[in-house]
Amino acid sequence: MLYINWQPSPEIFDLGFIAPRWYGLLFAAGFVLGYYLMKYIVKREGAKLEFDTCLMYIFIGTLVGARLGHCLFYEPEIYLHNPLAILKIWEGGLASHGAGIGMFVALWLFIRKYKTDTLWLFDRLVIMIALGGFFIRMGNLMNSEIVGRPTNVAWGFVFRNLGEDFPRHPAQLYESIAYLSMGLLMLWLFFRTKAATYKGLLFGLGMVLIFAFRFFIEFTKDVQVDFERSMTLDMGQWLSIPFVVLGLIFIILSVKKHKYVEK
Repeated sequence: MLYINWQPSPEIFDLGFIAPRWYGLLFAAGFVLGYYLMKYIVKREGAKLEFDTCLMYIFIGTLVGARLGHCLFYEPEIYLHNPLAILKIWEGGLASHGAGIGMFVALWLFIRKYKTDTLWLFDRLVIMIALGGFFIRMGNLMNSEIVGRPTNVAWGFVFRNLGEDFPRHPAQLYESIAYLSMGLLMLWLFFRTKAATYKGLLFGLGMVLIFAFRFFIEFTKDVQVDFERSMTLDMGQWLSIPFVVLGLIFIILSVKKHKYVEK
């Protein structure tokens, strides 16, 4: 069978003194898109929001959470023994579940200080989260990391940069397409339906869609660390379950509250 030979350079170009990488460009693109889209929504609704400050909280919380999440969830024995290695972010190692936790902590601090409507903010930011996931997973694909399990499907990718000659599931591509679809779906629900009038509904829906998909896509992904091989469910699946439960709670409470208000 003819598989897809995947061997892109992680670097866009190399001038010696500078070598920007696709992952960094795509990560930044996700934030820039989220920034302008959220800015448009804030202006459209005439909302009072310290948006630039909010973005700074989100950026810092996401980055710190992603790094700590990887260090503590996937390789705690290494980083607890040598805590200063946590700062070596250029060596790689970011976890999306940690990013989610870090972002929520940052938003809690922001909302507490600036007295922002929590559900209003969450319902809109979850759209940016889904779209941002698309860019991040495309960055992973360009880095030939977070690869899928070996497969014989016709669209399997042979990750030549890993020194391999057999096909794997392009799990990064699966996730990218899924997150883009979810983001577009929630954009449609936000602008074309009354979903936004159900406070907390879009946020709950986003959490369920994103992390339920993440739970099932893990069955096609190779483990990130060896200890996961002995687990019934891998770390990504265990960490996805609380987010799905959280999303279901928000959906139920949102629908119940909306019905009560209508009465």
